[in-house]
Amino acid sequence: MAEGEDMQTFTSIMDALVRISTSMKNMEKELLCPVCQEMYKQPLVLPCTHNVCQACAREVLGQQGYIGHGGDPSSEPTSPASTPSTRSPRLSRRTLPKPDRLDRLLKSGFGTYPGRKRGALHPQMIMFPCPACQGDVELGERGLAGLFRNLTLERVVERYRQSVSVGGAILCQLCKPPPLEATKGCTECRATFCNECFKLFHPWGTQKAQHEPTLPTLSFRPKGLMCPDHKEEVTHYCKTCQRLVCQLCRVRRTHSGHKITPVLSAYQALKDKLTKSLTYILGNQDTVQTQICELEETVRHTEVSGQQAKEEVSQLVRGLGAVLEEKRASLLQAIEECQQERLARLSAQIQEHRSLLDGSGLVGYAQEVLKETDQPCFVQAAKQLHNRITRATEALQTFRPAASSSFRHCQLDVGREMKLLTELNFLRVPEAPVIDTQRTFAYDQIFLCWRLPPHSPPAWHYTIEFRRTDVPPQPGPTRWQRREEVRGTSALLENPDTGSVYVLRVRGCNKAGYGEYSEDVHLHTPPAPVLHFFLDGRWGTSRERLAISKDQRAVRSVPGLPLLLAADRLLTGCHLSVDVVLGDVAVTQGRSYWACAVDPASYLVKVGVGLESKLQESFQGAPDVISPRSGPSVMGGGPGPGKAWQ
Repeated sequence: MAEGEDMQTFTSIMDALVRISTSMKNMEKELLCPVCQEMYKQPLVLPCTHNVCQACAREVLGQQGYIGHGGDPSSEPTSPASTPSTRSPRLSRRTLPKPDRLDRLLKSGFGTYPGRKRGALHPQMIMFPCPACQGDVELGERGLAGLFRNLTLERVVERYRQSVSVGGAILCQLCKPPPLEATKGCTECRATFCNECFKLFHPWGTQKAQHEPTLPTLSFRPKGLMCPDHKEEVTHYCKTCQRLVCQLCRVRRTHSGHKITPVLSAYQALKDKLTKSLTYILGNQDTVQTQICELEETVRHTEVSGQQAKEEVSQLVRGLGAVLEEKRASLLQAIEECQQERLARLSAQIQEHRSLLDGSGLVGYAQEVLKETDQPCFVQAAKQLHNRITRATEALQTFRPAASSSFRHCQLDVGREMKLLTELNFLRVPEAPVIDTQRTFAYDQIFLCWRLPPHSPPAWHYTIEFRRTDVPPQPGPTRWQRREEVRGTSALLENPDTGSVYVLRVRGCNKAGYGEYSEDVHLHTPPAPVLHFFLDGRWGTSRERLAISKDQRAVRSVPGLPLLLAADRLLTGCHLSVDVVLGDVAVTQGRSYWACAVDPASYLVKVGVGLESKLQESFQGAPDVISPRSGPSVMGGGPGPGKAWQ
């Protein structure tokens, strides 16, 4: 029974060790220098918040051809002090600049490119090509001497090395051969000791007895970060410059007017943010795993769809004969490149999501950084890490596969003439439609009209999206209302809200998929409900001269026979008659809206609303001929109050 319990305990311990080892191994990607692709050695923090080995930074600047000019020799270009540099085997195989040239570069106040003149009043700023963000960052006039060492990252790297090392015990550096295993380290002495040697080299009553022992290590770091400009301990954090500063830096003109907080406040604020973001990711591990499974399924579907698309293309091209053989190869190559690009993007997205799993990659690195107790070191290391965690959180919240698994755009249109075979290519999606603003308007309905640009591939149907601009849009694609599979190049949208502004757009679709949306068009709907009425020809003046259309929505004044016979007796500037026609709807209250289209050849047209009493007076005393200049604004009469007239 006891042996069984011991075996179970041993198994649980081994499982825990395996989990810890796996977690640290998954974090290895975060601990690799982007230049040498090996573990960081004395990493420096660039102004862009990325890290690079000190030796790699020297080599990169040397390869850039910077040459120092004068300047007082300074300490190592790290803060506050650095250990003797050790170069990886990869870097040692490269051709390095001469040491004296690098020393001049690193210790000078500025540098320049060979063959480029430097102005005496404007020293050349040293630019460093960051291998992580692929951009040039300005190091300032002091070059690498003005950069901080990332001590937190060094500690994480050391813990990682200890977790994955097998039989890599650290030996005492002061023992006589054979040395014993080291049990202590001393930062001031920069050496490792066994118990006996530590007592021997730190005798009681001497100044060395005050040295604080540490865990044995092969890389000694200073206790804290020091200002590279004043060699003082950093005590504050400049939010404007996003840089740790000392007391002397605060009074410098460089940080005048900047928002500076104590490093304790920056430490607590940044740690709280990082902890909150990390807690969210750790609390959504099921979501991460679900998204990884979805991405893996997308990869499988992409492979299947890509293979199917290649087979279809091959079959169609083979049917065209020997003339198409050369073209077939180019099309297959295009599909292959598209498939590989998508698979690469999806694989990268899977790797990115796997790094969000508990104890893996970015999350594992963040968990290790949270163990940092040195406040300045934590602030320095956690700023860039928090940005990455924030981006990972946003990517988790707005998840979408990095590439589509569909290859519909690889379809071929084999109905083209043989003379176009040399121009044969994948069927393209329709181009963005062009909305006809002359024929698009909003009344009681919205009438939308569009056309495809010349030489655009045909569209089988269209999709219309519209929304009100005065309504706060909801997040996601649901903020648009949609009409699918619209045939033709025009559409009616019924029952729009009054007094609103609608934005509309259209896109076409064919076998290759959906094309781009057209430019947005904004339409103003009427400010009140549209009043629908018909023209009533029974009521009005000079009814014999009024010609009303069959739908009773249009009217024309036609000269009668008496007027034509008297045309030769009419003088220039004479008074013409005004004909009045009424609508069949009474407006008693509220607001109503209607619009009229006027023939450009019309002489005088008035539109309005008349009261019953005014209409009766006008009809009772209406003359046959009236001057447009002096006549009443309302003429005619009818049964019922407030008839709409025109």
